[in-house]
Amino acid sequence: MARINLLPWREKIRQERKNQFYILLGVAAAISIAVGIGLHASIDALIEQQATRNHYLTQHLTTLDKEIKNIRSLEVEKAQLLKRMNVIQKLQHSRPEVVHLFEELVMTLPDGVYLLNVTHKNLALNIEGVAESNSRISSFMRNLDRSPWLSDPELIVINSNTKDFPNASWFSLKVQRSRPDK
Repeated sequence: MARINLLPWREKIRQERKNQFYILLGVAAAISIAVGIGLHASIDALIEQQATRNHYLTQHLTTLDKEIKNIRSLEVEKAQLLKRMNVIQKLQHSRPEVVHLFEELVMTLPDGVYLLNVTHKNLALNIEGVAESNSRISSFMRNLDRSPWLSDPELIVINSNTKDFPNASWFSLKVQRSRPDK
């Protein structure tokens, strides 16, 4: 039988396969390095893009913070203006009350009674005056009690035949102010 030596041929195939393996290994290494570099570059790009977004957001947040401060100051100013408007409305609403109050004082004042001083504090009126007699003072107090604008008259002091008013009685009384139902 003829002897054929297949070893060099096998060795040649083995060497080609080894070369192909190293080539494929090199190609795979090159591809994985390229993919790694590409991933690194894309991640760096994403990080830079996110940093740009963050910078944009921080800039807009500072402008929004300034606007929020402005809005808060405007809200405080609005609250102050509303308080002022409420005070003005109360004054406008109570403005005719003073006229009614003085008219009511005149209407309840009997003949022979003269008012010297009227002071107003909260809802109380302090009235000082001079009357020709004590009965006229009591008549004045009854008229005040019947008034829709005044209530609860209370006599504080009454002096007869004083040096300033020898033939009259000086008096001081307190009365509560009220609003009639409309």
